[in-house]
Amino acid sequence: MGREAATDHVIAMTAYHQGGVVARRQLLGLGLSTAAIDHRLRAGRLHSVHRGVYSVGHRVLGVVGLRWAAVLACGDSAVLAGVSAAAAFGIRPSASRTIHVLVGRSGRERRDGIRLHWCRSLPADEVTDLDGLPITTPARTLLDVARRLNGRPLEAAVDRAELLRLLDFADLQRLLARYPGRPGTPSLKAVLARYRAGDTRSVLEALVAELCDAHGLPRPQENCVIEGKVRDFYWPHARLVVEADSYAWHRSPSALNDDRERDVELTLAGYRTLRFTWEQVTRRRAYVVGALYRALVAG
Repeated sequence: MGREAATDHVIAMTAYHQGGVVARRQLLGLGLSTAAIDHRLRAGRLHSVHRGVYSVGHRVLGVVGLRWAAVLACGDSAVLAGVSAAAAFGIRPSASRTIHVLVGRSGRERRDGIRLHWCRSLPADEVTDLDGLPITTPARTLLDVARRLNGRPLEAAVDRAELLRLLDFADLQRLLARYPGRPGTPSLKAVLARYRAGDTRSVLEALVAELCDAHGLPRPQENCVIEGKVRDFYWPHARLVVEADSYAWHRSPSALNDDRERDVELTLAGYRTLRFTWEQVTRRRAYVVGALYRALVAG
C-alpha cells in the first residue's frame, strides 16, 4: 500500500468512528499538509460540511454524522447538548436537523445548522461521551431541556431516561442544588416530586390493612425472611409476596437490578410476586387494591 493510500485508510477509519466526518485539525495531526488536504477536497475524497470539518468519501450524512460535524466545528471544548443530546441518548426524539452544541463564552461564531449555547464553564461531572462523542450527561441534558419543557412532556423524558438506566436520581439532586436559580430547575423539581417516595411501604401497608379488613382477608406477615431475604409482605396461604419500590433519590441502576433479581429468585422458588411503585400506591389506589384482591381471592 502506497503512502497516500495508507493515509487515506487512516482518515477513513477516523471518520468511521465519527459518523463519517473528520476535522481539519485532526488531519493536520495525522501529518497531512494544507496542500494535501486541499488536494483531497479537489479530488472529491473530502467534502466540506462546516468550515474545517469534512465528510469522507461522500456528501450524505446521517444524524450521527451531523452531530459529530457540529461538535467538531465548534472547537475542542464543544459538547452536544440540549434537545440534540436528549435525542442522542434516546430520552426524547427530535426530527430537527439543527444540532444544539454547548460551548464556552469564547466559543465559535454561529454556523448554519448549528444552534450554539454558551456557558461560562462546564464542570467535568456534567460531561460524558456517547460512543466517543462529547455530550452533556443525562442529568445535565434533562436540566437543559427543562428550560422549554414542563409537565407531562418533561415527565416522559425523565421516565425514559430512568427506563434506559441512564439516570441516578442523586445526580439530579446534586445538579438542582448546584443551579437553584437556573431556568428549568423549577419545572424539573416539580416533575421529580413524583419520584420522591418518602415511605412507600407505610402507605402500602395502610392500603393492605384496609383491603384485608374490608373483605375479611387475612393480614400478611410483614418483614419476614423468604429465600434468604427480608420481604415486605407475605400471604402464606397464597404464596404471595408483595414488595414496595421506594423511588427515593438514592435509586440507581444497580438498586433496580437488585429488585428484579429478588423477584426472579421468588418466582423460581414457586412464589408469586407483586411489586408496586410510589406512583401506583399514591395515585393509582384502585389499581393496587384490585390487583391485590385478584391475587388473594380470584388468583
